[in-house]
Amino acid sequence: MKVNFNRAALAEALGLLTSVVPSRTPKPILRAIQITAGEKEARICATDLEVGISYTASEVQVDEPGEAIVSADKLSAIVRESVDDVLLVESADATCHIRGADSHFTIYGHEPGQYPIVPTFEGDADIEIALGELQGGIEQCLFATARESSRYAINGVLWQIKDKKLMLVATDGRRLARSRVKVASAPGKDKVEGIIVPAKTMSLLQKIGSNEKDTVAVKMAENRILVSCANVVVSSTLVEGNFPKYEDIIPTDHDKKLTLSTEAVLSAVRRSALLTSEESRGIKFAVGKDKLIFSCRAPEMGDAQVDMAMDYKGEPIEIGFNPQFLMDALRVVKTGDFELELGQADRPGVIKSGTNFLYVLMPINLG
Repeated sequence: MKVNFNRAALAEALGLLTSVVPSRTPKPILRAIQITAGEKEARICATDLEVGISYTASEVQVDEPGEAIVSADKLSAIVRESVDDVLLVESADATCHIRGADSHFTIYGHEPGQYPIVPTFEGDADIEIALGELQGGIEQCLFATARESSRYAINGVLWQIKDKKLMLVATDGRRLARSRVKVASAPGKDKVEGIIVPAKTMSLLQKIGSNEKDTVAVKMAENRILVSCANVVVSSTLVEGNFPKYEDIIPTDHDKKLTLSTEAVLSAVRRSALLTSEESRGIKFAVGKDKLIFSCRAPEMGDAQVDMAMDYKGEPIEIGFNPQFLMDALRVVKTGDFELELGQADRPGVIKSGTNFLYVLMPINLG
């Protein structure tokens, strides 16, 4: 194999590909990437056997077709530090050479033909979504997935298609985020009851593409999802298990409804949480007539209070929340105002922004 790469384009490709390369694995070949050169293009693949990326590199000149399997971190380091506009990558058997104008690196890798197969996108899409829409939806729910849990189903994001909308739902048991995404077309899937896509895969989808007007094609096979956008195909196994029946968690009978400024509440939560500690992590919302008071009390540290005027004539209520969980949600609210719905002090609070974003947050006991 002998291929001339545009260094900047190769660096961009490796930035995405190395995000799936495992740092530790009993299979050393998984710490490598596969470069396959055809007559006119080069395809670069990486996988950890659960998630795979197939990247068709742009701005290449293929002198000799072939295959190379080369260390991902070593190649990335060379490309990152290089000062050349063009790098020549050539290989024979298990040896790969990277040449610049004044440099020559030799990397001993693996024999061609040994790399696991990384799926490509073939056939028609089940659904198509604008990249900007999908990435906006991912931003509004991914943060709520469980980081570590014995319930594997909540380590991913639920995908459901209802009424030409893709519902993305994530929860860690203490909060739940749901985002609705407009589907451009669904020729193969008018309705999907639910698949669970791993959080790692969702994070990858946030990184693909350079133009938010690009269209994402999605194909759902048995126990696997394929997502194609521009020159990238992401393939992933799905999370097994049953996602919680999230509709049952969303309160529908709250009688206290407040319309609040997103920026003002985010600032108030951030300031009132400055004196929280390991022992007292919560802040108190005291809702009264035309006033909302944010406060925290840490016996070993001190007190904090932030007052905010608002239009409210309903029943007063005091309720405690985790400030970090509040800030996580408010940072992804796309509207200037949002609705906060409350019931009793021991019932979850609900944040709504327009018709597409909903967030359910369990209260905490402030003692």
